[in-house]
Amino acid sequence: MSTSLPLITSSVTTTFTARTKKTQGFRVSSCNNVTPTNNDDNDNNQLILPETQKLVLPNNMNVDRRNLLVGLGGVCTAANLASLSSTLASPITAPDPKCKYSYVDKPGSAIRTLKCCPPNLGKEVKPFVFPHKKEPVRMRWPAHKGTKEQVEKYKRAIAAMRALPDDHPHSFKQQASIHCAYCNGGYTQIESGFPDVELQIHNSWLFFPFHRWYLYFYERILGKLIDDPTFALPYWNWDDPAGMEIPEIFLGDESNPLYDFFRDPKHLPPRVVDLAYSGKDQDIDPSLDQKECNLITMHRDMITNAVDDISFFGGVYVGGSEPVKNGDPSIGSVEAGCHTAMHLWVGRPRSEFPNGEDMGNFYSAGYDPLFFVHHANVDRMWKLWKDLCLPGHVEPVEDEWLNSSYLFYDENEDLIRVYNKDAVDMRKLGFDYSHTDINNVPWRNSRPAKRKEKLPPASGGVHPGKQPLKLTDKNLKVRVTRPDPPKDDDRKNYKEVLFIDGIKHKGNKLVKFDVFVNDKISADDQALSTCDPEYAGGFAQIAHGSDMAMPCGARFGLDELLEDTNSEDDKVAVVKLVPRTPAEKITIGNIRIDWVSASIPLADVEKLNSEVFLPVKLGNILKVSIDRPDVIEKRFYKEVLSIKGKNLDNKAVKFDVFVNDKVNKNSKKEDLPTPCSPEYAGRFARLPLNNGDSSSDFEVTFDLDKLLRDTKTNHKREVVVALVPKTAETKSLIITDILIKLV
Repeated sequence: MSTSLPLITSSVTTTFTARTKKTQGFRVSSCNNVTPTNNDDNDNNQLILPETQKLVLPNNMNVDRRNLLVGLGGVCTAANLASLSSTLASPITAPDPKCKYSYVDKPGSAIRTLKCCPPNLGKEVKPFVFPHKKEPVRMRWPAHKGTKEQVEKYKRAIAAMRALPDDHPHSFKQQASIHCAYCNGGYTQIESGFPDVELQIHNSWLFFPFHRWYLYFYERILGKLIDDPTFALPYWNWDDPAGMEIPEIFLGDESNPLYDFFRDPKHLPPRVVDLAYSGKDQDIDPSLDQKECNLITMHRDMITNAVDDISFFGGVYVGGSEPVKNGDPSIGSVEAGCHTAMHLWVGRPRSEFPNGEDMGNFYSAGYDPLFFVHHANVDRMWKLWKDLCLPGHVEPVEDEWLNSSYLFYDENEDLIRVYNKDAVDMRKLGFDYSHTDINNVPWRNSRPAKRKEKLPPASGGVHPGKQPLKLTDKNLKVRVTRPDPPKDDDRKNYKEVLFIDGIKHKGNKLVKFDVFVNDKISADDQALSTCDPEYAGGFAQIAHGSDMAMPCGARFGLDELLEDTNSEDDKVAVVKLVPRTPAEKITIGNIRIDWVSASIPLADVEKLNSEVFLPVKLGNILKVSIDRPDVIEKRFYKEVLSIKGKNLDNKAVKFDVFVNDKVNKNSKKEDLPTPCSPEYAGRFARLPLNNGDSSSDFEVTFDLDKLLRDTKTNHKREVVVALVPKTAETKSLIITDILIKLV
């Protein structure tokens, strides 16, 4: 047994009590003598990143949060039922087909109908069932590379859909109206207990899973219409230079079922798309071309600004939340970036059609077949983001995300309720993407050219303390003090991130502004291009919903930007906000810079040599050695890691679990375990349960059998478990027990 790690001796729980082994050690199973407090020294506003490629869920996390009030399983024990407040967050639950008229900014000028409610066939809602394993995998293909057979099948399927009567759930109109109903005020959160609160699936962590389910049923319906169980959608490969034009198969006239009149004629081929489009064609540096600039944008959206689940998926959105109004309001990097840019780039200009039909408005976007092909590539970004295997690249695992659900008519006209947790594994859903090797994507290393000389620090700008800041039609410069960096030996464990919080604007207005940091070149009333290294990214919102003020936020990674602009040593960052649309009643609540954690903190490894007595506060990292139980007939049992703890109900909890990692004080950054590493056991996360001072117990378990085989450590008599907190609040969590069970 290693002497460099604290020892915790495990109890064993089996189905036969006669075989239960109990040994004494440093484990303390009671948690009554230690209570987490709100006054923890480590508690600050720092946000910490996660790290994961595969979504490894705790065994007891598949719980409908609404059922916790009647039978607390999973995250809280029944003993703490009385401490739970009525403010317990619940997953978003889409209602039955009853809905109301949708709305747009200019209803009198609407080209498409605002009657977006689905037909009510009087059918009971059925649970989702995964496709049979023997079904062929539907391999989605790049639209610019489709074979003659693939293109003909696709056109025939769309033509068959167009031929159906409008009131048929599979009709072209009804499939287009799904987006309208979910995005333009057709539904409320009545099933989540909030009948007066609008349901919105954009601008939050619902964005990716909702659209994945939308495409899933759309694809299967098209296949059913042409009696082809192998039918697969194309995807618009706009992240590759060869696919950066509207695919040829969508051109022509109304004789082509893929044609749509409401596309900007100025942006038809051979015009190259602008993945940072803001409603106006930009002039870029003559030394670059638009395709190269697009690759820089993709790198920014997928890597630089997508450092963790919140940055990529968007902020938390639960029952009772106003659209984009929640505890951590932010819009995902891809949604706010290339996704929205392509909607605006394809749709008709608002100077011609006030509502920007078709792709330029959520209510009408589904009427253009390009919408589904565009979103197929957006969905592909989800896959590629995970395949990058970078720290932080993992889906949310909070119960409120896993159990958020929607309703769709399937290919058999049955009404099906689907959940986010079932959208994670594409292979189980029976589809995949061709030409999607992460090692071959052209934007992976497409950082902008570094400035050749070091310029004096940027000057000017107002202090962010003068808040809220009002964004007008003129550029706004803000001076933001950078926080002190972590200690030198721990710096590589952190990333520097710019937060723009509390962005308020009218939901029925098109909003876009760009963000530049340390622009030391252009005048105050001017701006560089989106291809320049000073460009941090953009904030964009397509008009949808009512004229209510919609609060949200954005995040931008700074590490690469500061390096590429030779600004690493500047004490202050000057942030320039450049409005690209009329800045009507846009305010900014706060602009700040913070450090976020990325991986196992190497600086704390040397602190792990002392014995640990449980219960213990988690701190920066907890790493312990645990005895494995004796097994007589291993084939009858499954080995499970159990972690128990106590946490304040008003604190968010998120920690990652690694088993038998080989990290030590001499490890290099490239040797740290990643989301793809076999040592990764999974993650536990929980949102605050209420605003009081109560605390709750939790237990989370992780399967070990496959992990031990994959790490080639199943012969060892002990395992090394590392718990790594992903938020500052998690550091105050009390761990009361860590043990291995046989079940």
